[in-house]
Amino acid sequence: MQNRYLQVFPQYWLCGMPLGELAQVTICFGLILLSRGGRLFAEGHPPQGVVHLSDCPEGRLTATGSSGGEDNPAVEHVILLHGLIRNSDSLSKIEAALIEADFSTDNRDYPSRQDSIRNLADSTIGEALARPEARRAKRVHFVTHSMGGILVRDYLSRNECVNLGRVVMLAPPNQGSEVIDRIGHWPIVGWLNGPSGDELGTGPDSLPNRLGPVNYPVGVIAGDRSINWINSMILPGPDDGKVTVERTKVEGMADHLVVHATHPMIMRNETVIAQTLHFLRAGRFEPADG
Repeated sequence: MQNRYLQVFPQYWLCGMPLGELAQVTICFGLILLSRGGRLFAEGHPPQGVVHLSDCPEGRLTATGSSGGEDNPAVEHVILLHGLIRNSDSLSKIEAALIEADFSTDNRDYPSRQDSIRNLADSTIGEALARPEARRAKRVHFVTHSMGGILVRDYLSRNECVNLGRVVMLAPPNQGSEVIDRIGHWPIVGWLNGPSGDELGTGPDSLPNRLGPVNYPVGVIAGDRSINWINSMILPGPDDGKVTVERTKVEGMADHLVVHATHPMIMRNETVIAQTLHFLRAGRFEPADG
């Protein structure tokens, strides 16, 4: 079996972990659970020539498709936002599909553990929308994973995007997660998640539940498979190991889809990628056959 090497943090290296991409480490009575995030080096890198690092702000990754966002004002632009304790590489596969479909893309890296969701939203999305590709685009869409969707909701609740298109959220904790309610106060979890993760509980005062309905086209894709059995014991109902299917929903969304995928790998699922492209074009997910 091929060894898979993963980087969770620069100082932590793990190998031989099936189903890839770990990040949250929780300790329960001496039991170490490795569950999400990180960078998978054995697979998933974008095709050669797709990623361009020139003219990017420090710590950011920008990719532009062959359609040429700076030269073609009619091009449709997609800003991609990864989740908590992840990086832009986690969205490289779906980004490559967007580029092949003639979208220009901006796959953002941001320090998800180091600040509040509001501050992360202002700096990351504000910077992305100020780039020439976004300003000149016919429409600007968002594709997000997990907490990235909450950044978009927070930013758009306070700011106008005049050329806003559609938003696809993959496994978003739109109503928070019971995992944060139950173990978010543990010191190791707080250290791993940082201040932003602490905002993702299910209480009425949690940030996701204070944002209210969305008034722009949003499609949500939820997973109902889990490799994190400890978290799934906490979560009521079908879940992806981080958030229940029910709590991915947000009032005002245009469409909702459930797929057989786990939280850390949902963005690499072929059905998810195809449905993301369909929603960006049509504003609805494609109905299943039959």
